[in-house]
Amino acid sequence: MTKKHSTSFSLSRLSALIPLMLAMPGVAAVPSQDAQKAADYAVAHYQQAQIDTLKTLVGYDTRAREGLTPDTDPVFADFKRALGVKARMLGLDVEDHGYVMLISLSPEGAGANIKKVGVITHGDVQPADPSLWPQSPYELTETADGKLVGRGAEDDKGPIATALYAMKAIKDSGVVLKRRIELLVYMAEESDWDPLKAFLKTYQSADINITLDAEYPVVTGEKGWSQIKLTLPRVMVKVGADTPVLQYFAGGSFASQIPQQARAVIQNPNPELVAALKARAKALPIKTDFVDEPLGLTIHATGKAAHSSTPEDGINAVAYLAALLTPTADGSIPQWPMTTAAVTVDFLNSLVGTGLFGERFGKLGYSDEFMGPMTLAPTLITDAGDGVQVTLNLRRPVGRTPEALDKLAMAAIQGWQETKGTQVTDIETYWGTPMLIEDAPHLDTLLGVYGHYTNTPDPKPIAIGGSTNAKLFPNALSFGPAMPGVEYTGHSEYEFITRDQLKLNLEMYTAALVELAMRE
Repeated sequence: MTKKHSTSFSLSRLSALIPLMLAMPGVAAVPSQDAQKAADYAVAHYQQAQIDTLKTLVGYDTRAREGLTPDTDPVFADFKRALGVKARMLGLDVEDHGYVMLISLSPEGAGANIKKVGVITHGDVQPADPSLWPQSPYELTETADGKLVGRGAEDDKGPIATALYAMKAIKDSGVVLKRRIELLVYMAEESDWDPLKAFLKTYQSADINITLDAEYPVVTGEKGWSQIKLTLPRVMVKVGADTPVLQYFAGGSFASQIPQQARAVIQNPNPELVAALKARAKALPIKTDFVDEPLGLTIHATGKAAHSSTPEDGINAVAYLAALLTPTADGSIPQWPMTTAAVTVDFLNSLVGTGLFGERFGKLGYSDEFMGPMTLAPTLITDAGDGVQVTLNLRRPVGRTPEALDKLAMAAIQGWQETKGTQVTDIETYWGTPMLIEDAPHLDTLLGVYGHYTNTPDPKPIAIGGSTNAKLFPNALSFGPAMPGVEYTGHSEYEFITRDQLKLNLEMYTAALVELAMRE
């Protein structure tokens, strides 16, 4: 068994909502009259404008492309140009730093050393499979019930559009600001944080920041984005011409998405096997299609995509297809000859199953009272040439060290190897750092804004399963755009935000920014 540690910091967006168990000190403050007037003005004048701008931003396919960066990719260049043009039309200042765009609203006569309020967002998006969308993912469309559908609508182009018009409304309102409002739009949040880390070495961050990339009421805890990646070596077996063989198994689109699609191919199927598989499939939450093809019987499994930080919101096609192929005691679904695909299915059924919290992965699973349980999901199964590469995405709370987690993960894998007599190779582990923020100076202000506009008495901060750029900024609290208890659609194959949610976000972002920018 070989092992190597990954040095990359490829993080993705967050989500598993966990309510705070214990009351926090402090009293949420009701927004001032200035804040409420500006928020009312924003909604009255810019609700449709923010939707029109969101449509423009969604039109750019700003996913990471191999061999290109936001500095060299013409799509990103066009996206930044469109964003800059819109911001300048709204009377805002714009600076293009390559991977980072800064869009700001400064008090009149403000000097270079004025204090700031930071608003952290990102302009890149995750990939989308056009075959799983009712229209192009990069064309914002509206449904009859007010859903605005498009890649980035919620994560994170909707929040960018809302922030622009919140700043415009504040500018129009004539509120006397004491801080510069600085909207930071990073172009590689979904793929590479290193350029942002480099930028922050010379950039003076605000002492209070909000991240518009998560959930309400206010996020003070984020689990650590983590990953186990390994290769199951290619296996060659000889079997009789009539022996059913599991020849192929794969699924998933990218590491931070609960996979919606998975596929298996069985050579030499017999009628009894097909009947047993179809009977079992009826009891599973996936949709299955059985298709006779030249290579054998192909099983297409369709689940439901979701952000991998909220695996409970999805139906994991990979996990359930592996469960479908589990041998039965009566032999109607046989013990498969140990092809690479069969080894993969056995690994998934033995160490993962259809649970969400690593229950089968040895003693790896654990939980924290505030942040909740660690989650574990198989998100990507691909043919790597020399074998099958398995990617498991985890979201870990506080409570265990990376060294302890590494030891437990390796013990589970080693135990499976010894039982099955096979050899796992190229094991890479990455254990992201959980974040807990205490005593942020603007927590009560944000809770007060949320409580006022949602009629929520005594709202409390929460922890999420995702991992945002908030980790890189001082006093960075995530504030929306998703409501608690509502499924987060970022990273899914049907991402949307509603008109009503955009309106509420515009009210709350405007009011919050007024309150924070009027501080000394």
